[in-house]
Amino acid sequence: MANPMQQFSVETIKPLEVAGYDVSFTNSSLWMFLALAAISVFLFVGTARPQLVPGRWQAATEYLYDFIRKMLDENVGPEGRRYAPLIFSIFIFVLACNLLGMIPWVGSFTPTSHVTVTFGLAMIVFVTVCVVGVWRHGLHFMTLFWPKGANPFLGAFVFSIEFLSFLMRPFTLAIRLFANMTAGHVMLKVFGTFVVTLGSFGALPYVFGILPLAVVVALTALEVLIAVVQAYVFALLASLYLNDAVNLH
Repeated sequence: MANPMQQFSVETIKPLEVAGYDVSFTNSSLWMFLALAAISVFLFVGTARPQLVPGRWQAATEYLYDFIRKMLDENVGPEGRRYAPLIFSIFIFVLACNLLGMIPWVGSFTPTSHVTVTFGLAMIVFVTVCVVGVWRHGLHFMTLFWPKGANPFLGAFVFSIEFLSFLMRPFTLAIRLFANMTAGHVMLKVFGTFVVTLGSFGALPYVFGILPLAVVVALTALEVLIAVVQAYVFALLASLYLNDAVNLH
């Protein structure tokens, strides 16, 4: 693949059409299923035989869940714990997709490098926030966009800005994850091409190839860190948006 964007192409594995809509099974679908399978195995092994003194798998599972629960406690409050399963599911799914996409294999694919996938996850958060906000506060939920004590003219101006900002949340949440994962993989592909190209100069492969290779190793480590951080940021912003629905101001 000489083209660094080729790694993001969605390829059909099993053509399928339902009611006139193309719902074919693609490589993106395959890797999302692999992410779900990896998550299922991880959680099953970690919780199959719970013990008072946890082993490594159980400790890892409990740590991840406690991490999300504490994040909700800090950002939403005690009532945020009821949303821990949702935020945990989104966090661990994004994390698994990001990390599986780092496998150094020509067939590997990163579902979160496509804005359609990230936008779907963002819409789950957005719809949940809207439903929770209306369910808990009714029409009083609209006061989230109206500054308390403001005169009608200034209040209407701020309301329009805050409401548009609120509507843009799923787009910014989706684009942030998509852009970071896409940019990182393109960068790795470009520098990986440098290694192959510069390392093929006859008797001087070490001179021309060692520096780009070292850079690729460092960038790979950085990209793994970014994969983890982006999953955390996605979950953190989701919990902050839930805080608006639960506690308003």
